[in-house]
Amino acid sequence: MSTPVSTEIHEAVASALKTLTARSAALTWEDLPEDIRIRAARVFCDDLAALVVAGAEPELAALREGLARVAGVAEASVLDGSRPAVKMDRYSAALANGSAADWAELDGGYRAVVCHAALYCIPALLAEGEARGSTLREMLLALVVGYETVARVAHAFSFPGLVLHPHGGLATVGAAAAVAKLRGSDAETAFKAITTAATLCLPGPFNHAVSGALIRNIWPGLCAQNGIRAVDWAPLGLTGSPWSLTEVFADIFGGETNPEALIEGLGTEWKIAGGYHKMHACCQYAHSTVEAVLTATHGRAIAASEVASVEVATHWKGRKLDRPQPGTSLAAKFSIQHIAVSTLLKGHAGASAFDRASLSDPEMVALRARVTISAYPQDLPWPNDRPALVRITLQNGEVLAGDCLSAPGGADQPFSDEAITGKILGNLSAWPAAEPRIAEILLLSPARLDAPWADTLTALTA
Repeated sequence: MSTPVSTEIHEAVASALKTLTARSAALTWEDLPEDIRIRAARVFCDDLAALVVAGAEPELAALREGLARVAGVAEASVLDGSRPAVKMDRYSAALANGSAADWAELDGGYRAVVCHAALYCIPALLAEGEARGSTLREMLLALVVGYETVARVAHAFSFPGLVLHPHGGLATVGAAAAVAKLRGSDAETAFKAITTAATLCLPGPFNHAVSGALIRNIWPGLCAQNGIRAVDWAPLGLTGSPWSLTEVFADIFGGETNPEALIEGLGTEWKIAGGYHKMHACCQYAHSTVEAVLTATHGRAIAASEVASVEVATHWKGRKLDRPQPGTSLAAKFSIQHIAVSTLLKGHAGASAFDRASLSDPEMVALRARVTISAYPQDLPWPNDRPALVRITLQNGEVLAGDCLSAPGGADQPFSDEAITGKILGNLSAWPAAEPRIAEILLLSPARLDAPWADTLTALTA
């Protein structure tokens, strides 16, 4: 067990969190730099589209069917691609949408620490914003606040190895911070909601992603629901304690604590600027492997029968993704062996590279067994801290090699506006009328920002 933290650390974290929530409560749209407003709109649209594209998954359809049987007042849309969307109570909608939001592995993330900050905010904001008639401007501001809060909490508590999965450990905090801002909560109420949310998190094992346990995909939905509840209960006195963050993340989970991370650079450094977008439908730790394979093949079609072996040398987080024969599509997205082989044979790591058929395909099964994983020759600093080197040896003795120090999509190698917009619209193919509305959001059209989110959603799904 970890040693309980000192009173001084408890108080330092509580004090820093109060400073953060005071700043967040006072923050206005006008306070945001223009590039952060643009970034918020882009992150919102990208994660929204990543949620919608997963709608046809049978497990999610079954989940929605079960929720519909017991759902309350119809106030928030379940965004599965249907037109018109089915509505449920906000808690059920947050659960359904949050469970879909990480399913395709196309949601963005935050590179500096293990944290998908937008994922932890957007499902709750979608449900709450529609139910209460919020404008898109209000929702984007709340997204920036929620993102800033949960990313800073992730910085404040670090964990050795990859044991606690952030989708369960952090998501309730992000949801509570975002919804508190959307409701206009004062600083004290927001502080109580966030500390309460810490006690409502889920101790999800990171290895559930690698093993393919699909409950991992549901954690953001449950946390979105719990985050809304934390904001509901804070004004009623149904709260945690001022020390709840450290009691949960340090005393119980054993995180190393850095209170200063909650306020360092506050107001000048925006965490949402440090996020990444994903074009490959798999764990970001393996994106450098995908890029290295694509570099090695250079567009050349390779048949499985031509390949003798595949060697992947990568960073320590990538080496955790060691699952030669994944049993579910989730496990495949967290398997270096599957990711490397599927990219090699299919020429991409899009959603179809991880479909059910690929799991049992005889050529894939045989070739995955011939993939070896080792350490990258050097430990490199950010932004090259997630590199991969791939050597593909063919049966005729030819060797194809590729190296990637940092996969595109992050702040160091951002995708073009056109690439991100193309991805968003591709994932929103179920909504044929979406393109002009998405363009308005990305361009921060005042009319679109000031319209209720419910009206924008109606236009998107027309």
